[in-house]
Amino acid sequence: MRMGARLGGIGPAAVVLGCVLGLAVGTVRAQQLIGYVSTKDAEVAGATDVVGGKAVLAGSVSVTAKDHTAEIALGRGGTVNVCQTSVLHVTESRAAELAAPLLFSLDRGAIEIQMMATASDAVMTPDLRFAVRGGGRLDLRMRIARNGDTCVENRGAAAPTLAVSDPFGEALYELEPGQHVLFEHGSVHEVVDHETSLCGCPDSGMSVAEALLAPGAVPGVGEKDAPAAAKADSAHPFPAAVSEGLAPEAEVPQAPPGVVHAQVSDTLVYNAPGAELPSSAASAVPVAPAAAPAKAKPSKDLVHVVGRFFRRIFGGG
Repeated sequence: MRMGARLGGIGPAAVVLGCVLGLAVGTVRAQQLIGYVSTKDAEVAGATDVVGGKAVLAGSVSVTAKDHTAEIALGRGGTVNVCQTSVLHVTESRAAELAAPLLFSLDRGAIEIQMMATASDAVMTPDLRFAVRGGGRLDLRMRIARNGDTCVENRGAAAPTLAVSDPFGEALYELEPGQHVLFEHGSVHEVVDHETSLCGCPDSGMSVAEALLAPGAVPGVGEKDAPAAAKADSAHPFPAAVSEGLAPEAEVPQAPPGVVHAQVSDTLVYNAPGAELPSSAASAVPVAPAAAPAKAKPSKDLVHVVGRFFRRIFGGG
């Protein structure tokens, strides 16, 4: 048989190509592509490589947005917006599926997820777990405040239902399509339905922290409803900022030309008890006249008393 002969209609080149593709498929199944994000928009930990200014995300990665929103382009299709200064952890499952399940973990800040979700995808916060039921086109907006308040908006009438549970799984809340709620302090027992505050990324030029502190971020609270203490602070700022060097000291007003301005030219001197006064200070301090010495009183010792007694008896005066 000649070396160039075909075996069963399959040439040697086809056999080699099949082996290479088989190895490639095994590698992809072991670690599928999550997506990529521009290094100008975010800092990435765990990225496998950087190509053309974009970090390639695979396995388990952490994405920290800079001072503007960072967009993650998902390998399965869709996007995830990581809002300003927010931190998002993304982990893919090792399941050999066309679209490997994804787990999104948000520590703080806000995110916006737009993708075709599967029944195995999930989103986690420090207090809650959101599991996708049935799959479907997901348009999820989420924001976590410092006190744990979690604002969630499940946009779209055809969005999948999200099963929300606490870490212990003792309580369950179903977030229906189109619902916009607030889990106070990250609790499924304290849910504010029909929430109106912003859940996703704030307007351009405003950070997540500024959006949380801006008037109107909380429904019904505006400038007129601001705490009296805040108004008092703005009207009478505490001078600690000046004493700590955080604010410049106010300049002393100068007298207009031709107007005599009273000034103190004397030097204040403190002297401890018993210390001598400086010559300049001694001349400036008036000295009180010395007191006259007190008149000496007659002695009353025993010898003089006996002598006066005998003089009176014998007429010595």
